[in-house]
Amino acid sequence: MENIVNINETQAITVAGMGDAVPGLPLAFHGTIIHSFSSKELAIQENSLLVVANDGRIQLLLNDVDPDQVKNILAKEGYTPDAFPVKYLQRGQFLIPGFIDTHNHAPQWAQRGVGQGKVLMDWLNDITFPHEARFEDPAYARQMYGACVRGGLRQGITTASYYGSQDCHASKILAEVCFELGQRAYVGKCNMNQNAPDWYRDQSAEESIRQTKDFITHVRSVDPQASLVTPILTPRFAISCDRDVLSGLGDIARENPDLPIQTHFDEAEQEIRLTKELFPEFENEADLYEHFGLLGKRSILAHCIFLDDYQMGRVKALECGVSHCPISTAIIGPFMAAPIREYLRRGIKVGLGTDNGGGFSSSILDVIRLAFVISNARQEISNGRDPVLTIQEIFFLATLGGAQVCCLDEKIGNFTVGKEFDALEIHTLNPDGIMTPVQSEDSTAMIFEKFIMSGDDRNIAKVFVRGRSVKA
Repeated sequence: MENIVNINETQAITVAGMGDAVPGLPLAFHGTIIHSFSSKELAIQENSLLVVANDGRIQLLLNDVDPDQVKNILAKEGYTPDAFPVKYLQRGQFLIPGFIDTHNHAPQWAQRGVGQGKVLMDWLNDITFPHEARFEDPAYARQMYGACVRGGLRQGITTASYYGSQDCHASKILAEVCFELGQRAYVGKCNMNQNAPDWYRDQSAEESIRQTKDFITHVRSVDPQASLVTPILTPRFAISCDRDVLSGLGDIARENPDLPIQTHFDEAEQEIRLTKELFPEFENEADLYEHFGLLGKRSILAHCIFLDDYQMGRVKALECGVSHCPISTAIIGPFMAAPIREYLRRGIKVGLGTDNGGGFSSSILDVIRLAFVISNARQEISNGRDPVLTIQEIFFLATLGGAQVCCLDEKIGNFTVGKEFDALEIHTLNPDGIMTPVQSEDSTAMIFEKFIMSGDDRNIAKVFVRGRSVKA
């Protein structure tokens, strides 16, 4: 592994007085902490002391702390050491930031792995639309969304950007479930009023926009402080939205500068051709979405396989984020490899997405591994111009990079003091797991690499969102 920083010098910053108490807090950890500062800088901080205040934010981070010093440090911070819960992480245990899934179709939870080999539009019409239509049943929606969110949390996904179904009420249920179970989430009611079956589409542009506004109001009532759940504008893609819907969503975006936006972008050649047939006045999707006011810093663009130099320039200039979904782009239709190295070279924000439903796995660890495979393919396709991504670069995409794509990097993504404590407690010596065995001579960096490349949810002992333990 390259460009790993082992931080041993003592650093301390404290933040106080930020919010209301959260049950189970404050808390502290002593041991190894692993997180990213950039795509090139992975910090492995051994013998660290991390304190989470009662508002769920990181209050203190000290490195090179002897275990015998912990009580004295806590006393200086105003805590009662003997009554303070400190978790002493042993060898093979460490903290990492929570995983961020920047592209997830929650209603496709029950269809993962189905319809492999179909091209995109056939897969949508034959598999996806009929299944998503079932979410008109509120009981089914609550059951499946509960399974989806719990499954994500068990696998360490502390933040997800969700597409709901076309049904407004079902999408409200998804937002409620995320809030109830404690997952940080963007949740969108999927807009689609054309090129879908009559039984699975918004009946008019006016109705699509009306329901979107109603959905936004409801989500804001569920979580008025947006502490966990935020509504996100979700035109499925231009193929499924006519000009009036796109224009109406652009108006909502301008009126609500806090709202994020998500859509599929240059996902497949078939999709690109059909989009140009429907919107011949635009040379490309960048111009189309920008025209309707749907491209900007808050935009999450899924896939981005075929961006040319012009579109990359617009995405960079407008500060859009790219959601890289390597599993689905490798198995839906022809094999596709997004030029992630080029995006990083240009300074474009990139995160990872499971594309739950299009991909066969809901695990970010699986996505990390497929991203590595895809980057190997890109290296071959580019004749070496796009070197393979390193493990620490892809780990960055799964954590701080995803936070940047979601415009949440001031709040989460690593363990900077003042950020909210979204974290995973990793145990690599789990005798029931199938991770590559940890051996006595392994360095912490080697143990981390073994977890990333061979671990699974059985190695994720605890999951924290805003300092609260949420893994069932």
